[in-house]
Formats: sequence, structure tokens, C-alpha cells
Amino acid sequence: MGIVAGLDSSPDFTRIVVCDTDSGAVLRQGYAQHPVEVPESGGRPSDVDPQAWLLSLGEAAGGGLLEGVQAIGVSAQQNAVVPLDAQGNTVRPAMVGGDKRTQVAAADLVDALGGREAWAHAVGCVPQAAQPITKLRWMARTEPENARRTAVLLQAHDWLVWQLLGRPVRRTTDRGGASGTGYWSAATGAYRPDLVELALGHQVMLPEVIGPADAAGTTPEGLMISVGTGETMAAAFGLGIGLGDAVVSLGASGSVMAVHPEALVDGSGMITALADATGMHLPVVTTLNAVRALRGAAELLGLPDLESLSDLAMKSTPGSHGLVLLPYLEGERTPNLPHTAGTLAGLRRESMKAEHLARAAFEGMLCGLADALDVLRGRGVEVRRVFLLGPAAELPAVQAAAPMLFGTQVVVPQPADYAAIGAARQAAWALGASQGTLDVRNPPAWQGAVAQVLEPGDELAVGQAVRQQYVAVREQTHPGAL
Repeated sequence: MGIVAGLDSSPDFTRIVVCDTDSGAVLRQGYAQHPVEVPESGGRPSDVDPQAWLLSLGEAAGGGLLEGVQAIGVSAQQNAVVPLDAQGNTVRPAMVGGDKRTQVAAADLVDALGGREAWAHAVGCVPQAAQPITKLRWMARTEPENARRTAVLLQAHDWLVWQLLGRPVRRTTDRGGASGTGYWSAATGAYRPDLVELALGHQVMLPEVIGPADAAGTTPEGLMISVGTGETMAAAFGLGIGLGDAVVSLGASGSVMAVHPEALVDGSGMITALADATGMHLPVVTTLNAVRALRGAAELLGLPDLESLSDLAMKSTPGSHGLVLLPYLEGERTPNLPHTAGTLAGLRRESMKAEHLARAAFEGMLCGLADALDVLRGRGVEVRRVFLLGPAAELPAVQAAAPMLFGTQVVVPQPADYAAIGAARQAAWALGASQGTLDVRNPPAWQGAVAQVLEPGDELAVGQAVRQQYVAVREQTHPGAL
């Protein structure tokens, strides 16, 4: 038996889990907030000093948490870009998250390469405001001196691994993190330096992409550091999803990803072709409107929270007495309708009740995510069961409607630090591969997430009828959008 640790440096905090290498059982845990000032306007900052991540890590690991640990895996927030100069110093604070400043830069890049389809074929994704490549374009246009000084590009997990190893000459990353940059292709497994030059104005040093079971290095104290990965890939690894599994994440916006054996090239740009942390692929489809549609409905109905909205919705029946909500409140990405608005259809005297509108909000949100699932299914992605993530997954109205609308088994995992667990599993893999006890092609067989399993049962036909009603309204309102 050995002991490994996984740390997850999210936008707000660092979580650390210490796990048994054989079973994956969590032995102890640590937590610390990031010492980052909140902007006066509220929300999260767009610029963060990476040293804040190290300070948080040190606090979370205090009190002997890492005693006896043989290897550490690192998961960190995706889309954070850390520009370094030739001496390894940060040129400016890390640009993190969905940075609205870069929306014009994203459109600029799409045009510069010849459109969405050109980008999809080049790197498997179309530039978006959050992506590192778009942030580089913004920096070149807005901070040309910082752009000129930039000699090395790292992401958050790359930078943390590099710091833990004592800032060695060799800098590494993993294929999962690289696939989200906008300048590495999951299909070819190679960087596109020309796209970095297109965005930044010149070429730079990029970290070496090493294998899923490889170690990034070993500290002078003999502690192995695995390659690390992005939060999405680490969470998928921690959940233990495999072929036939899809993950539906319910945040303000929604996302659907699934494990697939090959990268998907989607000329429409709806599918983002990410790589995972094991050697497989994670095609992702995003919707702009998930829980934000529920919050909008709760506000409209004068309800204090989503639990109250769910209780009200459970007083209605499947189909919401004919009410259909297309929840395109912020425009939409799937289908690609950035400038549209939501639609409420099917109003009749008998349907004009609060409980039916509440139910229509849940069904509209889930039908929109079912559309995203169908985009993947239409490209040959097998979906036998769906993992449903996010606090809203616990709501009775979601659990009642999701199996019949998705048309498959739905798994609701118990809350856990899955990204940190995935990072620890990666560390165990690297440790076992180095000791010859694990194959580099097969990760440790840890127990999967403890979960509630929901079956569509006898309501599958009812769910199909609700979906058909939703699709009919979508086609009438936005013909040919999907």
C-alpha cells in the first residue's frame, strides 16, 4: 500500500485529498481559500497573481497533511494562461476564467483563420472568450509590451507543477490541458505554433506534452509529481467515467461531455474536441442556459430559491399542460443562436398556472441539454448512462424529469472533491508505472463515485412525447438550427 495526494486549485480555493494507492480511499483532506481580492463589481477577478495559488496550497497542506505521501497530482482551473518572460518571471497576472474583455478578440481570431470550420479542423474548437489563445490575442492588441516580453506560456496546473519541482528548465503539460488552449490539436496530438503567432504576434516556448501516466519530475526530497491536468479532465477521472458515459454539468450554463475513443472534428463548432486524462477523448457541447433559466423562472414567480421552484414544479405533470420554454435567455450556443431570446409557447387558460411554468422551466433546461446530448449521439458517441453534476442535480424536479428526457439511466454522484480525487488517481498511476506495478496504459482501478441511480422506467414514452413537443417549438421558432 502507498499514499498519494491530489490537489485541486479551483478559481476560489485549494482542496487536497490524501488517498490510498490501492483502493482510492480518502485518508485525510485539506482546504484553503485563495487570498484573492474580489472586484468591487462583485464576481471573480479576471487577473490573478499566481503566487496566490501557492499561498493557498501551502495553507491547505499545513499540519502535516502530506506526511508519508509518495506522489502528488495537480488539477487546476482551466483556461488560465500564465505568460512568463525569458527568465521565468510572470509578465503580468494570470488571465483566468471567462474573460469578457476578450470577446472581440475571439471574433477577430475566427475571422483571421477563415471562419469557424477552419478552426474546428485546425484544433478541434472555435475560439471563445475564455480560451488561452483568445487571451493572447487580447494581450497583443491591448498590452503590446507585455505580449512582446512573453517568452513562455503555461496554464495554471503547468505553473503549479513547475513551482513544486523547483522551476526546472523542462516544463511539461498534459494532453487534456493542452487540448483546451486553442493551439493544440487533440486529433493530431501536436501544437500549432502558427496559431500562437497569429494570436500573440510571435512564437514562444510551449510546455512539452507528456503521457497520462508520466511523471513531470521528482522533488529533491524524492516526492514524485505527476503530469497534472485541467479540472474537467481530473473530475472525469475522479468520477471513473468510461466509454458509454456522458456527464451533464448543471451550472449557470450547462455542458455535456462524453468519453470517446477518437477526436471529433465538427465544422459547426458546436463540439469542442478535448482530450482526457487517460489517453481517450472528451468531446464537449455547451449550452448557455441551464440553472440561470431556473433562477429566472424563480424570480418571475417570486420564489426565494430553486428548492421552492422545484417543489412548485412537482405539483404539475410531465409536459407542463402544454407549456414549452425554450430557455435561450442569454442567446444560445447549442443551437448557435447568439442573438436570440427565449420563447414561451403553448399558453392556454388551463396552462396559465405557476406550477406549470415552474415545470416548463425544468423541462426546457433539460430538453436543451438533451439537444446537446443528441449532437454527440449524432456523431457516433455512445451514451448508455448520464452522470448529472451540480447542486441543482439534487432537486426533485430535476431527478424526476432527467431520466425520461435524456432517455437513459441517470447517475447522481454524492458530492465529493472529484477533481482532487482524479489528481490523486493520476499520481497513483504515475507512481505505480514508475515502480512497475501498473501498466502505463491502464490506470489504477479505484472504486467509482458513490451515487444515486435513476431509471427512466415506464415514463420513457412520456419523456419522448415531451421532447417532441419541445423540438416542434424549437423548429417552428428556429427552423434548421440543429
